[in-house]
Amino acid sequence: MPLNPRPETNTNWQERRRGTRLNSHVRVAVEWEDEGGATSRAEGYTRVVNPTGCMVILPHDLAFEQRVRLTNLDLPQSAAAAAAVVWKGKETPDGFELGFEFDRSPFDFWGLEI
Repeated sequence: MPLNPRPETNTNWQERRRGTRLNSHVRVAVEWEDEGGATSRAEGYTRVVNPTGCMVILPHDLAFEQRVRLTNLDLPQSAAAAAAVVWKGKETPDGFELGFEFDRSPFDFWGLEI
């Protein structure tokens, strides 16, 4: 049995991405509401950013599709942006790998040209 019986159906990940990715260490705050309605907050940092979201190392694990507010702590004028957990990676010594996607791409959220 061939490993790739229909190569035309495979899509290169680079082609599927919606924006340019940039390896970047940006301090972020993540806020969410727990099941009881209480607001929780954790600070972490990004490993990868793009116009539609980021990959964050956070000391707290969150559920897939958890709704959050992200704040860029490296830009004092940054407003919180609504986002959701869309990817979960592994636990590292620094915390959990979590991928976030913005509801709407905030203008210049990262303060970077990407």
